[in-house]
Amino acid sequence: MQFSANLGFLWKERPFLERIRAARAAGFTHVEFHDQAQGEDIEAVKAALGDMPVVGINSRMGETNGSAALPGPEAEADIETAIATARALKAGAVHIVAGKITGADAEARYVSRLAAACEAAPDLTILIEPLCAPAVPGYFVSTLEHGLALIDKIAKPNVKIMYDCFHMQRSGGDVLARYETHKDKIGHIQIAGGLTRAEPDRGELDYGFLLPGFVKAGYRGVFGCEYVPTMTVEEGLSWRDAFTA
Repeated sequence: MQFSANLGFLWKERPFLERIRAARAAGFTHVEFHDQAQGEDIEAVKAALGDMPVVGINSRMGETNGSAALPGPEAEADIETAIATARALKAGAVHIVAGKITGADAEARYVSRLAAACEAAPDLTILIEPLCAPAVPGYFVSTLEHGLALIDKIAKPNVKIMYDCFHMQRSGGDVLARYETHKDKIGHIQIAGGLTRAEPDRGELDYGFLLPGFVKAGYRGVFGCEYVPTMTVEEGLSWRDAFTA
């Protein structure tokens, strides 16, 4: 199994480029991040990455957790910037963050903008991540079921679900069973401690059961480590030993 360090969560106390170097030093084979690279010199980011693959990035998040479902022209610019950044860094995916909003108009905007993004970037996977209401109140896509319905409306082959186990547990449970049912529409899996969102071995989710289960069900991607460390990242990595030995 391979693991991707999510640099939006890990080593947050360090400047962004240092986080990349820390991930490599800690033995991660891949990285992923939110929108941090969009404020950096891309050539400097590329130099720091070297040959380390970037699994995916987010569109701009800001105070609203994204803009793609919100009114206003900023959303199109945010999506274009994210796609350009992903291509510059040879990232495989872009999570287009929706924002905090509800309603039919918001859904129409989000569907239209993601369909356009899929057409503009057929070389990338466009991701929708359901963010559970207890963790992100008011976020437009809060359940897997809503995310799947949006995928059906967008109707493009390169739009998939970002399957964050922390959010899936808190918005329906049955984390492995729902993955197995909907795996053809899932593009990336992220992990964190169940309920705690701490290291994956702290909380209600049993990754000793889940990770082999995902692989047995056909998952061939890397697992994104998007958790809140309770100690230094390096001290907390003992959970990884069982899967990388």
